[in-house]
Amino acid sequence: MAELEFAGQVALVTGGSSGIGAATVKAFCKAGAAVVIADILDAEGKALAAELAKAGHRAVYQHCDVTREGDIAAAVECATGTFGALHHAFNNAGIEGEAAPVDQATNDDWERVIAVNLRGVWWCMKHEIPAMRATGAACSIVNCSSIAGLTGFAAIPAYVASKHGVVGLTRSAALDLATGSIRVNAICPGVIQTPMIDRFAGEDGAAREALTSGAPMARMGTPEEIARAVLWLCGRGASYMTGQAIAVDGGWTAR
Repeated sequence: MAELEFAGQVALVTGGSSGIGAATVKAFCKAGAAVVIADILDAEGKALAAELAKAGHRAVYQHCDVTREGDIAAAVECATGTFGALHHAFNNAGIEGEAAPVDQATNDDWERVIAVNLRGVWWCMKHEIPAMRATGAACSIVNCSSIAGLTGFAAIPAYVASKHGVVGLTRSAALDLATGSIRVNAICPGVIQTPMIDRFAGEDGAAREALTSGAPMARMGTPEEIARAVLWLCGRGASYMTGQAIAVDGGWTAR
């Protein structure tokens, strides 16, 4: 990827205040893009935007709860209103939900996880696509799925269903848009050192060891490794790729 491949372009990152999202925001900025950081973590998002602005980058924070369609519309309008266009989107906001076997999962948890992880991605694309069409340029959407969107995991049924749904939604959108200028792909991270993993495993050394040993590369990935893959999917090097679900998982799904 050229150092300033995204100069003059605009990106939107949901869930952009921390973890994979924050790493992707930083990567887009370093590659020359202007970025809208969209999240519900207001303090973290504002601090990240200020840090990037101090370093000479163009980044703004926009509060965005992806379970509220109006918030998503406002985030897209922030991109077009502040920076004049929208070329790339990383629909990354997501939650893990509560751990429980399928017969013990609650209706509330199911609805909450699906609302954030799946319906939120659909609403994001629903508003991003018209803005991207208006640019008249090559654009790209990357949706954040998971290795849980490619295989099954026990005790997190809503999460697994939502992430499988993201892969299917990505493929459907890619086919709808294939003859235009917008490509749509999904990234499927493995076990990545993020706040989500911290919430899941806590300080339990055995749980962390189990997560690490599940990957043939015998380590967790970093948010920066996912960010590099997202930018590659958005860039010129992936210009003939659409509708794909790309695992970045240390070999987890190769077994």
